[in-house]
Amino acid sequence: MATSPATPAAVPQPPAGETPLEFPDNRLLIDLCGPFDQYLTQVETALELQIVRRGNRLILIGEDVARQRGAEVLGALYARLEAGRTVEPGDVDAELRMDNSNVPTAPSDTDDGVRDGDQIEMFQGGRVEIKTRKKLVEPRTDAQQVYVRSLYANELAFGIGPAGTGKTYLAVAVGVSMFIGGHVDKIILSRPAVEAGERLGFLPGDMKDKVDPYMQPLYDALNDFLPSKQVAKLIEDKRIEIAPLAFMRGRTLSNAFVVLDEAQNATTMQMKMFLTRLGEGSRMVITGDRTQIDLPRGMPSGLADAERLLGGVKGVDFNYFTSKDVVRHPLVARIIEAYEKDTPAG
Repeated sequence: MATSPATPAAVPQPPAGETPLEFPDNRLLIDLCGPFDQYLTQVETALELQIVRRGNRLILIGEDVARQRGAEVLGALYARLEAGRTVEPGDVDAELRMDNSNVPTAPSDTDDGVRDGDQIEMFQGGRVEIKTRKKLVEPRTDAQQVYVRSLYANELAFGIGPAGTGKTYLAVAVGVSMFIGGHVDKIILSRPAVEAGERLGFLPGDMKDKVDPYMQPLYDALNDFLPSKQVAKLIEDKRIEIAPLAFMRGRTLSNAFVVLDEAQNATTMQMKMFLTRLGEGSRMVITGDRTQIDLPRGMPSGLADAERLLGGVKGVDFNYFTSKDVVRHPLVARIIEAYEKDTPAG
């Protein structure tokens, strides 16, 4: 159920260029400020503000737009604390990135997935949280929030953008939430087994030992959302499958949540093969980064062909991310931007 953020009271007739905010609970204000006022510093740096703390007040000093945005961010974070949640650096970053004016206050009539409370929870002005066994997962940018809604609302959704934007992580989180909610019977995670620019030679062991290095990012995501013993048991019972793309041929994937990761490394024929595996009661998510194609030179990417062919197909939704949606170390976003600038147009 959505809750309205508690907005701190602004003192009437403040001096020009200042916005004083009052916070009724001093204990929550301490948590809002963070260790050594770390969270206030985050807001100051991002919005080019000065924030002065006086008792149970924070004085925002700066340009009008920056002060208004600062008040929104601090108010939303304080509401989070009032709701019994914690605030961490990532939460501050998420509030700074989010545009509250674009977040609907309630799910639409056609948004069946978001309306289902067993799968997704509404919080703070219509934002969404994904329930898993180990944590609540929160989209941290507007694009991520649109993407999560799309995964619940569409039978086939694409997430396309650079590394670190949460495409696969959020897709696996949604898959886990739908699985534990009883909406699908199994989770199937797949990737093309393509080496990233280097030859690894003949790997020792059985088939699982040979393909597991390619699948490790998917294992990592699963272990973030489910206890490791439960993951192992579900894999043993084949209720979670992690397999190379080539293993999907000839199958019909029914009542499953299916994720194809690193789809830019699927050939056109592999992509067609995979997309046509979709069975009754299933959801399918395709994620990829068009700038990291590891296919042999001259071989077209199936992801590019899917974009071209499926853009207008009913029931298929495309979601795009940019370097602004990177939620890893801030330096990762700057690295991606530098490479994008160096890439020739077209």
